[in-house]
Amino acid sequence: MTPSSAKEYSAQEPPRTSLFTDHYELTMLQASLHSGAAHRSAVFEVFARRLPDGRRYGVVAGTGRLLEGIAGFRFAEDELAFLERTHVVNRETLDYLADYRFSGDVWGYAEGEAYFPNSPILIVESTFAEACILETYLLSVLNHDSAIASAASRMTVAANGRPCIEMGSRRTHEESAVAAARAAVVAGFSSTSNLEAGLRYGIRTVGTAAHSFTLLHDTERAAFEAQIASMGADTTLLVDTYDVETAVRTAVEIAGERLGAVRLDSGDLIGQAHAVRRLLDELGNVNTRIVVTSDLDEYAIAALAAAPVDSYGVGTALVTGSGAPTASMVYKLVSRTDDDGEFVSVAKAAKNKQSVGGRKYALRRLDESGTATTEVIGVGHPPTGDSNDRPLLEHFIVKGELQPGWTGAEGVDRARARHEASLAELPASARRMHRGEPVIPTLYLED
Repeated sequence: MTPSSAKEYSAQEPPRTSLFTDHYELTMLQASLHSGAAHRSAVFEVFARRLPDGRRYGVVAGTGRLLEGIAGFRFAEDELAFLERTHVVNRETLDYLADYRFSGDVWGYAEGEAYFPNSPILIVESTFAEACILETYLLSVLNHDSAIASAASRMTVAANGRPCIEMGSRRTHEESAVAAARAAVVAGFSSTSNLEAGLRYGIRTVGTAAHSFTLLHDTERAAFEAQIASMGADTTLLVDTYDVETAVRTAVEIAGERLGAVRLDSGDLIGQAHAVRRLLDELGNVNTRIVVTSDLDEYAIAALAAAPVDSYGVGTALVTGSGAPTASMVYKLVSRTDDDGEFVSVAKAAKNKQSVGGRKYALRRLDESGTATTEVIGVGHPPTGDSNDRPLLEHFIVKGELQPGWTGAEGVDRARARHEASLAELPASARRMHRGEPVIPTLYLED
């Protein structure tokens, strides 16, 4: 990481997020202002009823981005004018929105943490008015980034210590590409090809050349000579534009034993990796690395485990969540005050969409060896644990004030460390690629 590069970006104005929302959130606000219930204290909760089919765990990501967005959740004059011109809300509601500042508390799982069905991933405590209009923004960030991080975690597990490079920017929306790069690094990727992610979050960026660079030149040799002359012999050369063996021999002839790496992007990657490794060793380039790309996912990476591959570049499968493009998280009101100011639990009872009312507290129960055994959810009170059980909720925003350490480059580093530690305490079955149930159960302890 290079935090200094991220500081320049964070010094700019925070992103405007107030209209990253749905129409009905503002009409609910208007109606609740009319009824007088808008200022009741309320507790909202983000959770996922289930994991994507066959997944053993999920990974929380996007929290740092989300907290930055809440800090910038303001309604500017042009946005208020749009709401007035299009008759979305009335004057009373516009006046409320003009002065909107989130003043409540936000708790949640640390970014990078593993989560399971019904884990209380984020808890928002404020007035109904303040909390309800955050719904779409919260869910859009957490659902996207957690889906990417959950897929990325499976990929880094399959890579078993070999570096993974995020390179999916051309397969998704431009802002989603930046968020995906960040989420991938949270879940263990070593670098990204996305320069904007490097600027915003201090993430290491990498990249050399595509096939078009080779095709631009009259010969492959001329292309390699130009790249090496410009970037140095330790660059990575793409060797599958024409004939792989010929390209490798040409690359070694030009760069010598200092050649950094060769990249394979098509064909039988397993067979080619073995053949290229043998050839490089025969030519004396025992330290030249092999990078493979070409529509990899966690299963392809696992299949390459026995091949002499040094790193993986992953694109489409990563930025689409490898078959699970959303984490299916929801945002539900679970508690609010009544006319007497007393908190009452509320819950949705619709078939297949039930929720559990009450303010939640979360604990990860660990056995004597430090391995997770149960996700324990206390309803209305914190669950009691022993000396090595781990409380899961962090206090991100206190009375409207964002707490330090969760955003920017520092937040990414912190989230990456949390993911590594969280993954290490899960049962070994979490690292297997086969489908199954969540690796630990979720247990409710109610009042």
